[in-house]
Amino acid sequence: MPDSRPSCDEVTMPCRAMPSRGLVGRAHVPGDKSISHRAVLTGSLCVGETRIRGLLEADDVMATVGACRQMGAWIATDGDGNWTVSGVGVGGFLEPEDILDCGNSGTGVRLLMGALATSQVTAILTGDASLRSRPMDRVVDPLAEFGARFRGRLHGRLPLTMTGAPLPIPVTYALPVPSAQVKSAILYAGLNCRGRTTVIEDAPTRDHTERMLAAFGADLSVEMDGAERQIHVRGHVEMVPQSLTVPGDISSAAFPLAAGLMTEDADIVLPGIGVNPTRTGLLTTLDEMGAGIVIENERQAGGEPVADLRVRSQDLVGVDVPPERSPTMIDEYPILAAVAACAEGDTVMRGIAELRVKECDRIAAMVEGLERCGVRITEHEDGMTVHGRGAGSVSGGAVCRTFHDHRIAMSFLCLGLAAKAPIGVDDARPIRTSFPGFIGLMESLGAEFVQAGHAEGGVTICA
Repeated sequence: MPDSRPSCDEVTMPCRAMPSRGLVGRAHVPGDKSISHRAVLTGSLCVGETRIRGLLEADDVMATVGACRQMGAWIATDGDGNWTVSGVGVGGFLEPEDILDCGNSGTGVRLLMGALATSQVTAILTGDASLRSRPMDRVVDPLAEFGARFRGRLHGRLPLTMTGAPLPIPVTYALPVPSAQVKSAILYAGLNCRGRTTVIEDAPTRDHTERMLAAFGADLSVEMDGAERQIHVRGHVEMVPQSLTVPGDISSAAFPLAAGLMTEDADIVLPGIGVNPTRTGLLTTLDEMGAGIVIENERQAGGEPVADLRVRSQDLVGVDVPPERSPTMIDEYPILAAVAACAEGDTVMRGIAELRVKECDRIAAMVEGLERCGVRITEHEDGMTVHGRGAGSVSGGAVCRTFHDHRIAMSFLCLGLAAKAPIGVDDARPIRTSFPGFIGLMESLGAEFVQAGHAEGGVTICA
């Protein structure tokens, strides 16, 4: 793996997780990141005011907010979790006067590219070092079929200049690999095309975009043709502003859930979590491992299924995770690897090569860190096998590199709570991109963290 440690002139924020037990309480995780991006962008494509409650106020989503503001949308908050978006209408984005900086957000940049592909503007998009290293050709290629033009580095890497199609034509596109981001970019582009745009997927991916666009009045339909799922959107339909509440992010809930399973004497309730079936692969996998997570008070919020989750300490066993399940839990494999280290037996994760082109190579990052913590792990080209030895077996006593990846950082900090000796991360700053209150929430349940250079005890400055 390339050495992606910060240069000597960058400030890092090391943090250690101390062995902890008795994590108990009720904690609210932040709003779903995927839905938050889509709520801001969809609201920006309406004429009138969209009101959003529970928007994730993390770096990734704020980058999307900033980009939409630069293109004419008026977006404001009352400081108490309520946001208002006054949009410009479909095809109404103004040409930005400056570069659109999407920070660390792959979701944000790809959705924006979709909306811009059929808008008659030219924009330059960039991001942080991690985002600039990620290939964008898998979204550039289908958007070019609408008539959009792109100029970027090898494999479409950022910075990238794009010019929207002057006379966009609708497309029919079969996804070569499952990707909710690519699917969503095409659907957003189709909103400003005369005619019907179709996306075909062989494997289900998260359907937040379909739910969101339909709720806002887009002419969208879904058909099944055998195993194929066909999503159609007809363009030039004016969408209607909405009021919605963003559910708690199941990808963020995965961390306190995992901590509750791995540590002793835990009893944690996480209310209001989104349980969209295209996102619950981790819950299915943990159930197969013996977790016994209780799903209570199921309901609907903003067109999305929501429930309260309760988790207690549990002895777990290793399982083979079916490769076809990966689209429903692709972001949760790092924390699953940490949980697997505390399970009895092998946990096999295959068909997840996509993790190698996330914020970092997440497979290699977890392999390196787990080995430092005394866990035996086998790396595959498309996954990994964790050879767990049961609860309380992880030695710890190591500092793991995060490679600027928020999920890697949180995974090792959660593992540190269950290890024999503390586990540290070299930099906890990336956690802000998706879960800015992570340390505080975990401390409210009884976890203990130490920032390097401070006396031991809870130090919320870590994130």
